[in-house]
Amino acid sequence: MERFLITGGCGFIGSHLAEELINQGKTVFVIDDLSTGRLKNISTLLDNPKFFLFIDTILNEYILEELIKKVDFVFHLAAIVGVKKVIENPIESILVNIEGTCNVLKLCAKYKKRILITSTSEIYGKNLNVPFNEEADIVIGSTKKKRWSYACAKAIDEFLAFAFQEEFGLPVIIVRLFNTVGPRQTDRYGMVIPRFVKQALTGQPITVFGDGEQSRCFIHVKDVVEIILKLIYKDESYGEVFNIGSENEIKIKDLALLIKEITKSESEIKFINPENIYKKGFEDMMKRIPDLSKIKKIVDFHLNYSIKDIIADVVTYYKTDFLCVNDLII
Repeated sequence: MERFLITGGCGFIGSHLAEELINQGKTVFVIDDLSTGRLKNISTLLDNPKFFLFIDTILNEYILEELIKKVDFVFHLAAIVGVKKVIENPIESILVNIEGTCNVLKLCAKYKKRILITSTSEIYGKNLNVPFNEEADIVIGSTKKKRWSYACAKAIDEFLAFAFQEEFGLPVIIVRLFNTVGPRQTDRYGMVIPRFVKQALTGQPITVFGDGEQSRCFIHVKDVVEIILKLIYKDESYGEVFNIGSENEIKIKDLALLIKEITKSESEIKFINPENIYKKGFEDMMKRIPDLSKIKKIVDFHLNYSIKDIIADVVTYYKTDFLCVNDLII
């Protein structure tokens, strides 16, 4: 496999994946409508003769078809992500995440292209049986809570993918990503580590939702890229869904303290009601921990970055590379 298409390739994860594939000498095509992705993320690739960028939406089947015909493999990352974005733009989120994915799957099946789809830990919803195993039940909240539309849309994406596999023999891998973090991730859509880091660096209060007792497991984006590139070359990966994340759990209130310590910030840690930000569309999960036993049977699974490494990389990024009009750090 030498020619790859990345949908959403100007985004946080997609840009790191594109960069690694180019470093390996592969040819990379990217389609991105820049609704959440940024040209700056792939600026170092634009002059590379093996990199091709198309600014368009995956809802445009004509362009999508032309690109899928050209490549050996498709990474489908394009999606509306982030709790804030999903709650504020529920229709766009549902349409892009379902209709866009259906377009990609249909064309991959037509031209017999292998595909990896990035799904989410949100799939597990309100399930309390942690760590989450890939075969665990999906427990979604009320349809009156916009918070859960993203999880439902991604669940439909997974059902569609396996339907295309069964009916058309489509070789598909699904990965459920758990709290992927690193350089280029923005705080704009509610991502917690970029938000805390930006608040700490600018002297704003570090705002923790609720009592901060909820916990998460964070993984560096470069570890995620390394793992998915191992998966696509394993025949036994196809037709399966895998958790990708860290097993190292940290409470959000402790995360705030750690970021304050690393940044040497004097910011106050402030506990707030999340409904003050998200109104009535918000519900939270207390724990989100992956069971990684399945993926460890398929690939050599190890993480190169600790939580302190992740925070340090995000701090460096915000200090040096994220200086723009709307996000100026003084």
